[in-house]
Amino acid sequence: MSSLATTLRDQLLVFDADKFVETVRKSVDQGHNPIEVVNALTEVLKEVGKKFESGDIFLVHLVQAGDAAKRATVEVLEPLIKKSSKKRETLGKVLIGTVAGDIHDIGKNIVSMMLFTAGFEVYDIGKDIPAEDFVNKTREHNPDIIALSALLTTTLPVQREVIEALKKASLRQKVKVLVGGAPATAKWAKEAGADGYGEDAIEAVRAAKQLMGIKE
Repeated sequence: MSSLATTLRDQLLVFDADKFVETVRKSVDQGHNPIEVVNALTEVLKEVGKKFESGDIFLVHLVQAGDAAKRATVEVLEPLIKKSSKKRETLGKVLIGTVAGDIHDIGKNIVSMMLFTAGFEVYDIGKDIPAEDFVNKTREHNPDIIALSALLTTTLPVQREVIEALKKASLRQKVKVLVGGAPATAKWAKEAGADGYGEDAIEAVRAAKQLMGIKE
């Protein structure tokens, strides 16, 4: 873990959103590139998730950490990244959302920002999104890729439901589907009928580029 990630982790585990947002702001003010901070934050969130799985922290702590990370992303990092991004030809359109029954969106928000930064046109439709809404938004935005996030084991099957809904709507052949989230795996992606899988935000961007035939 990088020194920046270590600092952010220590601050995040205090579960004080105001202090954490200020730490992120100071990191940028001290010369850290916003993308570097996003990468460090991704590392930190993965470690916090592992602490929850091992029982070192409880659900209330996981929620508090997620809220702090979301505030830092929305209030500090995202505006800076969008402000510094120059107009350029996009790599493709990505429609992204967290599936129905799941209100977790920290990971999804980071993936959205990373995709945007990488050069994709991103349509983030939010959290707890039912399959029919993914279908309707696909018709509306005509994306190249649909990214489905699920942070709970119980909502993972909804990713497959979305894929099946796209088939019924005769849209599946027009888009690539990328799945991700804590319980998702490469094996699950194949079982669900997806085209790709992203273990974290960095891998999600890499997978999206591969689906678009873009070589790094």
